[in-house]
This record gives sequence, structure tokens and C-alpha cells, in this order.
Amino acid sequence: MALTLYVDTDRWRAHQLSVIRQYPGIVPVCKGNGYGFGHERLADEATRFGSDILAVGTTYEAARMKDFFGGDLLVLTPFRKDEEPVPLPDRAIRSVSSVEGVGLMRGARVVIEVMSSMKRHGVTEADLPKLHAAIDEVRLEGFAIHLPLDRTDGSDAVDEVINWMDRLRAARLPLDTMFVSHLGPDEFSRLQQQFPRTNFRARIGTRLWLGDPTATEYRGSILDVSRVTKADRFGYRQQRAPGDGWLVVVAGGTSHGVGLESPKAMAGMTSRAKGVARAGLATVNRNLSPYLWGGKQRWFAEPPHMQVSILFVPADAPEPKVGEELTAQLRHTTTMVDRTVDR
Repeated sequence: MALTLYVDTDRWRAHQLSVIRQYPGIVPVCKGNGYGFGHERLADEATRFGSDILAVGTTYEAARMKDFFGGDLLVLTPFRKDEEPVPLPDRAIRSVSSVEGVGLMRGARVVIEVMSSMKRHGVTEADLPKLHAAIDEVRLEGFAIHLPLDRTDGSDAVDEVINWMDRLRAARLPLDTMFVSHLGPDEFSRLQQQFPRTNFRARIGTRLWLGDPTATEYRGSILDVSRVTKADRFGYRQQRAPGDGWLVVVAGGTSHGVGLESPKAMAGMTSRAKGVARAGLATVNRNLSPYLWGGKQRWFAEPPHMQVSILFVPADAPEPKVGEELTAQLRHTTTMVDRTVDR
């Protein structure tokens, strides 16, 4: 009995194909936990649809992925001079975000990241004149720009890329290939039309693998069910049951990512009010689980354990049975499943 990711494979692959058609020359991204599918599975998918390159997050991921994927491996984390050396094949391409970094990568294949409005890392406009000598010592695969997801100032993503293309051209730097992130299909098409001699390559992960939420579903198996009445004590901390019902032990705990949540960016009064309400309930040990039963999201009876969670299901809900499964609303990028089932 397990926490399982069910994949409607035909639907999932149909969505992949729709994204690939919108972004010719796409660079599929496989980093972290492989977007919930795992590195090996996504490497197989990228090979199946004929990608010549796969983007990974770190050199450590590249070292593992070299055995699963036969094409080029683009490491997204920029090179740092004091990083731990990791043996990589010649088909590995390193991202570099400084003139110094380019100078230290003599003979290597590199993509140079430019500083976008993300303000995260990248060479600046002032650095461009210094790049001429440095790029002669490396095998330059192109430049790259990583754009923000939201543009609250009303600015245009395409304009930001065009401004950088103009700067690179003015500095007489090669514009053969530009790697871009977080552009819509229409924006990507506009760039291709504006610069027909430049090969734009969109680095895409979430939209490619998770863009159709109906293609996947998490479910946890029910391992045990115990009937309780109001005020019965239970669990590690011997809390009291809030009412009559059942304690349901379900597959999926902290080692799977259940109950772990990354911070959310709050926008608007409604989302902030909900956040305050959740925090208030947590102070009295009331935490909603990601599991649904009888059409409703159910409460954790106590904090999730390492491999299982215990839920409280009230008596007015359908009686849960051992062996049945509960649908779970889990975040793909933080979840590790016991198994994946294609159907």
C-alpha cells in the first residue's frame, strides 16, 4: 500500500506535444525531484519526443542524468570558482553569470546568463565590453535570460529581451542562440519574427510537465481505520478526538513531502485573510490535510508521521475501508511518491 502518482499517459503526452509545437527548439527542464515524476522518467520522455538537450538544476543532477539521457545537458545553476568539482562529460554545458566565470571556464561549453529584472544573477551591460576576450577562450553556446513570472509594473517581457538583444548587438557579441525562460507562446513567436537569424530556445519545465493538471492524480492507500468517540484519547500526544468518527491511517508522510509546504506569495486581501485563518487554526492543532474523502478535504488528526498520516473523518462521512484510496492535493515539486502508475 502506497502513496501513488497516477498518470493518464496519453493525455499527459498530448499536452507535452502541444507545448513542443508552441516552442520550436524547446529545452525541457528536469530539476529538483523531476517535477514529481523523477529524473529517469523525464529523461525517457525527453528522449521519446526527440530533444537534443535537457536542462538540469545542478552539476550533481547532471552527473546522475548523464546515464539516463544521451544528449546535451545544460546546467542551470551558474558556475562558481569555489564550487566542488564534479566530473561531467563533454556534452555538459555550464551556465556562467560573470566575466570572471567565463575566464575560468577555458575550453568549456558555456551559456552566458544576462542580468534580467529578476535581479538574481547575470552579466550586466557594463560587463559586455569585457566579454570579447573571454569568449575566445570558451565554446560559447549562446546567451540566456531568465525572466520573472509576474510583471506587476506592467512592463513587457518581449521588450526586456529585445533590449538585451540590442545591447549584445551593440557590443558586437554573437546573437546566434538565445535561451529564454517564462515567455508565453505569442511572446516567443514575436521574438522569432523580430530576430529571424537568432535561434531562440525556451527552457520550460512546469508548463511542459505540469501544464495539464487533469493528466495526473495523487492517491494514498488507507492502511488502518479505528473508530473513535468524542474525547477519546489517541496518538503520540494523546489528544482527544473532536467528535465521533474514525481515525484513518493513510500512506504518505513527511518523507513523501506530505505536510511540508513552501511559503506562498500573498496578493490581495482575500488570500491574506485565508492565510491568517489557517495560521490561527494551526495554533489550536487544526491543520487541513491534502487528502480528500467523501468530497471534502479532511483534517489531520495529528501532525503527519514520516511515512503515514492520521486523519480524522467524522461520523457523517462515508465509512473509510482499509485498501481504499484517498485523493491527495499535493504539490508536484515537493512530493516523492512510492510508485507511479500509468493508465
